[in-house]
Amino acid sequence: MSVRKGVFHVIATPIGNLADITQRAREVIASVDVLYAEDTRHTARLCSHLGVAPQLRSLHDHNESDRIPEIMAQLQEGLAIGLVSDAGTPLISDPGYRIVAACQQKGLPVSPVPGVSALTAVLSVCGLPTDRFLFEGFLPAKSAARVKALQSLQTEAATIVFFESKHRIKSALADMHAVLGDRLICVAREVTKAFESFYHGSISEVMQRIEDDADCQKGEFVVVVSGAPQSSKSFNVEIQSLLTDVAKEIPPKRAAKIVANYCGLPAKELYQWLLQQKEQG
Repeated sequence: MSVRKGVFHVIATPIGNLADITQRAREVIASVDVLYAEDTRHTARLCSHLGVAPQLRSLHDHNESDRIPEIMAQLQEGLAIGLVSDAGTPLISDPGYRIVAACQQKGLPVSPVPGVSALTAVLSVCGLPTDRFLFEGFLPAKSAARVKALQSLQTEAATIVFFESKHRIKSALADMHAVLGDRLICVAREVTKAFESFYHGSISEVMQRIEDDADCQKGEFVVVVSGAPQSSKSFNVEIQSLLTDVAKEIPPKRAAKIVANYCGLPAKELYQWLLQQKEQG
């Protein structure tokens, strides 16, 4: 393929399994005049695997602003420029935003070369609602700041997605449990890699599983948390009917818990509603 000149190409690369590279990404990486990378040593290994040898330059959080004049000049000269992160789609909790914004300000074209993203990969298999989701990236490293960030999300109804490191996965889950309650979650570990694992259940259940097995604490993590439970004011006719039918077969408390897990509602409020219906005859 003929790569477009004077264009800043934002290129997605594999997050683990190198077979996930797209044919277009391979061709663009091989054809750009300069390829900017978060870690040139890491990207050099990818390029060696692909059998390509682009000119590599570093672009990371600490030098991104300094790279802007250089990249703008290259694009204005008509060079084809590429950007990759260490893994996945650039700018998703990775450097590149300042460069793309500068391109837009100067009217220079930016073109995505789509591919793998840990965010969408895990959402596709998490088993939680994905019609609306909020991506929060990495939570703060210190517990006090992390708790404050989580408190701001207590009423968020959409599914929430976080990235987390092996060093903080246990403490992050503990803070989520303390602030958000025992919600349903999916914790994904080492996605697309040899030890890919997915842990589903309530926060307390997944916390216990990770605590019991040191191997579960290794690698890179994506954490998907169910949104805030709906208020009982929003109980619709279908939920009321389902709850009533289930409560005919099993004890009210058990019925409330089952329907709560199914509908993403607070079991306590469903149980109270059942008791009110019983009192009203």
